[in-house]
Amino acid sequence: MRRILAATDFSERSARALRRAGMLAGQFSAELTLLHVVDDDQPEAQIGREKTASEATLKEQIQTLPELRGVDCRTLVVAAPPFDGILRTAESTAADLVVMGSHRKQLLRDVFIGTTIERAIRTGSFPVLMVNREPTDRYRRVLAAVDLSEASAHALRIGSKLGLLDDIDLTVAHAFVPLAKGAMYVGGAPRSEMEKYVRDEQSKLRTEVRSFLTAAGVKAEAPSCRAAEGDPYEVIAAMAQETESELVVIGTHGRTGMTKMLLGSVAEQVMRRLDIDVLAVPLPRG
Repeated sequence: MRRILAATDFSERSARALRRAGMLAGQFSAELTLLHVVDDDQPEAQIGREKTASEATLKEQIQTLPELRGVDCRTLVVAAPPFDGILRTAESTAADLVVMGSHRKQLLRDVFIGTTIERAIRTGSFPVLMVNREPTDRYRRVLAAVDLSEASAHALRIGSKLGLLDDIDLTVAHAFVPLAKGAMYVGGAPRSEMEKYVRDEQSKLRTEVRSFLTAAGVKAEAPSCRAAEGDPYEVIAAMAQETESELVVIGTHGRTGMTKMLLGSVAEQVMRRLDIDVLAVPLPRG
């Protein structure tokens, strides 16, 4: 990646995002733009004062955050609705990646719907890295959630293009529902027969996932391909915990059969509920 845009509202969540963005910029020798968006729905004089103060705060963070030292870094303050300002700046800077802090983890996590980060993903075409954890090192264990759709293939291609799938332990997870299992149960099939059916489906799907990776052009070394029975989010969460993954890569706006990778479904659950970093990749518009 060559250009990174990191958006901050000066919260602790955003500080984590700036630190991760700085680490990525250093790792990939990328240009880093630090952005703060001032709400434009207020008097001009107030906007001017906030822009001046925000510019000073951004420059101070460049001096105080160790991860930003030595990085090709610039600051930018714009007046706009938050998500609109982020997307317009991503376009004007030709950003390869937008980095943002996680949403506020309030009591009701459904407040995520309609927030800045969700709207930026829903209405934009830029990959967005949502930073949940304090960054301590580069990503070494990554989980890619796939549903064998074009959205998943695009997410893998973008993750690879950004360099986030290089020199890492990659696990590719696919959740499935064994459709014939219910009919076998109703028909009184022996438990051993049903278990064999599920194992056969897993084996077949692992082969499909490997072919899917090849077709998507993913060049990660020896990825672990897994197919697991169950709810997609539950499978992703369990595999992320089992593999101690530091990052989940997931596509949005894809749909295949009963497994949906649609923002508002699996991808949204992952971004709401997982406490590790998430790279959400929307399909290109049009």
